[in-house]
Order: sequence, then structure tokens, then C-alpha cells
Amino acid sequence: RMLYSRAGDYPPGQPLLYAESFSSNTPEGACPKCHGLGRVYDVTERSMVPDDSLSIRDRAIAAWPPAWHGQNLRDIVTTLGIDVDRPWRELPKKDRDWLLYTEEQPTVPVYAGYTPAEVRRALKRKEEPSYMGTFTGAKKYVLQTFANTESPAMKRRVSRYMVSTECPVCHGKRLRLEALRVKFAGLDIADMSRLPLKRLAEVFRPYAEGRARGGAKLKEEHPEKAIVTQRIAQDLEGRLGVLIALGLSYLSLERSTPTLSPGELQRLRLGTQVHSNLFGVVYVLDEPSAGLHPADTEALLTALDRLKSSGNSLFVVEHDLDVIRHADWIVDVGPDAGEHGGEVLYSGPPGGLEQVKGSRTRPFLFGDQAAPDRAARRPASWLRLAEVTRNNLHDLDVAFPLGVFTTVTGVSGSGKSSLVSQALVELVAGHLGHDIPAEEEEGEELERGSATEVGGRIVEGMDRVRRLVRVDQKPIGRTPRSNLATYTGLFDHVRKLFASTKAARARRYDAGRFSFNVAKGRCETCEGEGFVMVELLFLPSVYAPCPTCHGTRYNAKTLEIRYRERNIAEVLGMTVDAAWEFFADEPHVRRSLDVLRNVGVGYLRLGQPATELSGGEAQRIKLATELQRMARGDTLYILDEPTTGLHAADVERLVTQLDGLVDAGNTVIVVEHDMRVVARSDWVIDVGPGAGEEGGRVVASGAPAEVAASPGSRTAPYLARSLS
Repeated sequence: RMLYSRAGDYPPGQPLLYAESFSSNTPEGACPKCHGLGRVYDVTERSMVPDDSLSIRDRAIAAWPPAWHGQNLRDIVTTLGIDVDRPWRELPKKDRDWLLYTEEQPTVPVYAGYTPAEVRRALKRKEEPSYMGTFTGAKKYVLQTFANTESPAMKRRVSRYMVSTECPVCHGKRLRLEALRVKFAGLDIADMSRLPLKRLAEVFRPYAEGRARGGAKLKEEHPEKAIVTQRIAQDLEGRLGVLIALGLSYLSLERSTPTLSPGELQRLRLGTQVHSNLFGVVYVLDEPSAGLHPADTEALLTALDRLKSSGNSLFVVEHDLDVIRHADWIVDVGPDAGEHGGEVLYSGPPGGLEQVKGSRTRPFLFGDQAAPDRAARRPASWLRLAEVTRNNLHDLDVAFPLGVFTTVTGVSGSGKSSLVSQALVELVAGHLGHDIPAEEEEGEELERGSATEVGGRIVEGMDRVRRLVRVDQKPIGRTPRSNLATYTGLFDHVRKLFASTKAARARRYDAGRFSFNVAKGRCETCEGEGFVMVELLFLPSVYAPCPTCHGTRYNAKTLEIRYRERNIAEVLGMTVDAAWEFFADEPHVRRSLDVLRNVGVGYLRLGQPATELSGGEAQRIKLATELQRMARGDTLYILDEPTTGLHAADVERLVTQLDGLVDAGNTVIVVEHDMRVVARSDWVIDVGPGAGEEGGRVVASGAPAEVAASPGSRTAPYLARSLS
């Protein structure tokens, strides 16, 4: 923005604009028509009344609010004398337009529960109404709610009835016309922001080096402007160079934050630090290689080396073996997870870890852990997609083998997730008649801008797919009431066991008594939460253990019931491993616990709130839930980078479980960067060759050994090394 303000080419007669005028987030810069969104939102009769065969009583005006407020508006319409039982299309246009678009807000008597005939009689007799109701037109309600509500859910609901079109004033560029008239290198700031970072660096390079076209003339006529242009261009080129070196050349400046992956965000932050040239700083990074292709990991290590050589210290929590080998010092914590960990097994140079026999990291770091031999499975048939278009995929044809374990590889930003987690999921779900849960967090979808062009179709293979399961790293619940035991269904069996005890039967306690979500047995002070919120006058509210139940969630009477000398709260406090021993004689409970232990979450407590679980833990719990019912066959399982955040030993467990799904007659498709997992798969589809505009194609497809020999694949050399 400073570059355009100080060094941009202004039209004749236009005054200087400050940097704020080139931001769509400020009143000075935002387009007055769309308020900086780039799109305008309006309503039409078709958007607010999707089915005109319905009557008003049958909720023809879908845009009206649900529940009581909607019923209130329908009762008001009855009082106003409009027929609420005629199909919408048969109402006079004058009435339809008034109901939808009027700015009037008449207040009229409402007779709740009356029929139209009874309302007419009550009005004639001037009967006392139930209350006085105020009418609001559908358009006014939708636009006011969209503009003013603080509830993301409400905003999302009314947005369904709005039509989004490109702003006719700024044409989607979000800025005032005065700002868009200012050019640099022949581009306005919106067009400049849409360029990939790699192309952007090429635009700035001649200005940074003082050899841009017209530069000599500018130095003669406006020497100060020439100096400003060169200095700002040099700074921008330096910043872009760091980001490009970190493998982010495919991003553009206008890319919104919610659309970035955690790995991309972390590299952006890291790039900022590298460019700052600070020294004497301690940097703490938590799994910076998460979501990175091995080629991108090499660029990451180069950036970390630059920080170190500048006189800084780096502490990195990491599972990637290449990053661990690159370290100067290793601190290995273990030996296992949860209560069986917490010990510093080794602290010293990497080579010394080889002598620590108790380390779970050692065999993987020094190549002592050989992958089990397994005959490659042959595809039973093929799921073929044609003309897939999304993000950087354009008319892509691709075939996924069925009945095998397939990994989809490629550098970060190559289009893997667009192909698998978006296009494939949506096309298969559409064929099966499933709804796709929204990917966005509440309220985020409106910030993401207009949808990109999408397309594609399935031409073969759906006869072999009866069910679709997407196992992602999203939380298994958004409140502390959701936990491992409730999500897997394990808690239902546990509650029945407590209800079957002699003491519970004597008191006529059923299984519901042992749920902390219903009033029967829970603590009434905290309503089963286990903690209470303490409001502080000048500070944010804090949570403290409930003073009545002391965090157990249950009332005293419920806690008196014991199963094998343990009450229900004590069972929820057990780890999966401890519960596995405790319920040794209960096959229904033991089966769920077996699967949880097999996916590597034996250290978690049964009652551990979902809000405390990492993405990797949530994904493994979802996988365990599926493994309990995997006998169906012909199910398509899709996982996006399931090894993120997993130790090499946990990765081995995960692959074993995925193999079990395939052996049961299912198909597993995994987007993955871990070459050990790719090497153990039956089929590899490599997308690339590069990121962004340089990707979006299937570079290689075949068995791991075939892809490892592909000359055009960025994945091939790393896969070949893992296979050897």
C-alpha cells in the first residue's frame, strides 16, 4: 500500500492518496457500494420463496425466522387479511410484493391459535388480543439480520436466502475507484494482489535493481520518488524471496487467512521472522514440518539454519525424522505416552541416541525398524473421475483404484486436497445422496469470498462404493460434555453396567441416571460440567472446579453406586489402558477399548473433554469408531494427512489399522507426505509437479516402485530413498 501511495502512477489531476486508501478494511479505501467485500448481497422472490406451491402457513416464505418469531409473522399476516392457506403463486402480486419488500412495520392485534375465520370474528367484536405484534417484511428481516447479528449461525442461515453478485462499482476489487486508478507496473493494487508470489517478485525485481523501464527518466524528473520506489521494491523483493524459498510461491497476497492450511500459516510466520534479521532470540516451533512435502521440508530446514546462523536459538517439537537428524541436539522424552511417559530418556547430540535402548525414536531414526513384508494388493476395479475442476485443477481426469490402499502425494499446494478431500468427497457423496458437512467454522464461509469454479463427474466405479467415510482432524465435539467415551459409544455400555448393579436396581436407577447430560444423576450446581464459571469484575471470567461435586459431575446419590468398588466418576477418570484391565470380563466394553489401544490412544482418559484433544487424537478416535463397525465392506475411507502430529511408532500403528480396513473389503485413499506410509501403500497418485499454477496434474500413477522411478515427479527421489 505504501508503494502505491508514494510511488504509484496517478491519473492527471488526482491528489495523493495515503496508504489507508489502498486497504479494503478501512473507510477511506473500501468501495462504498459493497463495503470492501467485492460482492453485493441482495434478495429476490425466488431466493426467499424457493417453493411457490406452498402456502404461507406451510412456510412458503422460507426466509422468515423459524420457531415462534416465524409463527408470530404468520399470525400477523392472518390479522392483516391475507390468505395464509392459498398457494403462494396464487396470491395477488401486490400482496406478494408487500409481504417480501415492504418497509412498513404495522403493529396489529394477534390472536394466537385462532383460525382465519375466528380472527375475523374477534376483530369484528373488538376482542382483547393475545398481544400486539409488529410486522417485518422478509427482505428487511434478512438484510437487517445479515448486517447486524452477532450470531454466526444466524448470519449463515439468512445468507442462504441472499443472492451474491459481483459488485457493479469495483467489479470485485473491493476498493474505491480513486485507489484503483493508481497503477504500478501497469497494474492496479487489486490486480497486483492476485499475482502468485513468484510472479510478484519478477515484477518488483527490475525496480529493486534500478533497471525498470522509464527509471532513468524518473531519476531525472523526480529523484525522491525514484529512491522511494527502489527502496520499497527492494524490501518487498526480500520479503517475497524468503516466502518463495519456504515453498509458498503459489500463494497470492489477496489469499484470505481462513483458506490457508496450518502449515502455510506457520511458514508465513517463520518467513516474517527470517526477514526481520533479529538476533539473540529464542524461537519455539511446534511441529513446523506438519503438512509439508519432503521437498518443502528441505526449504524449511534452510530457513531454520538462517535463523540459527543469525545468532538465535531454536527449540523445535518435531516428529519428522529428517528434521530430527538435522538438529544439533536432541531431547527424547518418553518412553511412552501419558502416565507411561514424562521421562527425559536422552539429551545430547543425535548420534548418542543410538545407545538408548528404551527410546521409541531410536529404531526409526537409525534405520533399525524394518517395514513388514506384505504382498501388494491388486485393484478390484476403478473409480474414474472426469473433467474435475477446482482451484488449480482444470478438466482433470483421474482414476482411483478400489479395494486397495492408495496414497495421493505431491508438494504443498499441488492440488491433492482439492482433488481428494473436496472434489472426490463431493462427487461420491452426491452419488450416494449424502450431505457434505460444511468445512468452514461458523461464520467463516462469508469471509472466504466468492466460490471458485467447480466441476467434475464420476464415469465409472460407483457400483463398488456403498458408503463414504471421511476421517478428518476436526474436533469430535465443541464442548467439554463430549469426550472419548461418549463419542465412541463406549459410555452407553458402561452406564448399563452401573444400572445393572444390585444397589442401582434397588433404587430403580436406569442407565440415564449415570449420564452427566441429564438432570437425574448429575450435579445440579454445575449441571454436569464439573466446573463453574467465576465472573471477575475487571478481568476475563475464569473456570474453577465445582464446589459441590469437586469436578466429578455427579450428585452424591449417584456416586454411591459402585461397580467393582469404583463409582462412575472414577471410571471416567481411568485411562483407556487402565479401563482395558478393569473391564476384562465385559466383551462389549473391551472391544471398544481394544480398538482405541490399537490406534495408539491408550493414554487418554475416558472422560477427557473433546476440547483438550489434538487434531491427531481426534482423528484416531474417529478411526477407532469406524474400526468397530468395519465389517460392512465396499466403504470408501478418505483421510487427509492422518500422520500429522504422530510419532513414527504411532504411524506404524495407524498404517496397520488402515491395512485392516482394506483387508475387510474396503478402499482407503489417503493424502500423505510421510514417505514411509507412501512406500507401504498399494498405489500412489502423484499430483504436481509444482504448486499452484504449476501443479494440478497427475504426474505419475502406479505402484510405489513405479512412481519412485518417474522422472517428472518431485516425490520420486524421496520415495525411492524410503523404498531402499
